[in-house]
Amino acid sequence: MKKKIKYTDEPMDFEVVEDFLPPPEKLSLKKKNIKVTLTLSKESVEFFKKIAKKRRYPYQKMIRKVVDYYVSRYKSE
Repeated sequence: MKKKIKYTDEPMDFEVVEDFLPPPEKLSLKKKNIKVTLTLSKESVEFFKKIAKKRRYPYQKMIRKVVDYYVSRYKSE
């Protein structure tokens, strides 16, 4: 047998959370990419490969995401 829910008129405590979701136009799944030749330190590449292997995610995509985040952060300055 299900328990009945008792509702009361007690005041509710709540906190407004800032909207953190991106707008719909930023949810596009595919971005245009351009191929470049880039020389990175061995240490950096090994780091990304190690993390990517643990997460089963392509390390090059991880590097691309880092660069994209950097651009989005400093683009408006």
